[in-house]
Amino acid sequence: MPVKKEVKKSTTEFTPAVEEGPYYTPGSPERKSIAEKGTPGERLVLEGRVLNKDRKPIADAWLDFWNANGDGEYDNKGYNLRGHQFTDKEGRYRLETVKPKDYMMRAPHIHVKVKANEKAPILTTQLFFPGEKKNATDFLFEKGTLVEVKEK
Repeated sequence: MPVKKEVKKSTTEFTPAVEEGPYYTPGSPERKSIAEKGTPGERLVLEGRVLNKDRKPIADAWLDFWNANGDGEYDNKGYNLRGHQFTDKEGRYRLETVKPKDYMMRAPHIHVKVKANEKAPILTTQLFFPGEKKNATDFLFEKGTLVEVKEK
């Protein structure tokens, strides 16, 4: 049985914006588990919170996630490894996916768009994993978006 990893956004500072990239598909389904059966890659759970500038939780914030699979490939025809959800009253979210593999010059990462409310701008960023060799050479790597990984 594969080991499930728990991944948490580790920083408490403002999350920096990182380029969207070419693989975003609007209109993703609302769901908390985005990896369809048979998707290559190690299963992981991404958890975190959306907070305002005063560190207060933002309820009902919209988050749209997408990532490559364990072979470094995106589903550009459907919605495997794509989905959106809303935070709970404490600003928490929980996403089930797979750990993406690096591809070309890119380190493993998970894309996310966050919108606090209807009037707020959308933050687009990418979450990176610590200890990845390609972090040092990925032109979009952002230290401020590293996640904390824990074996479960």
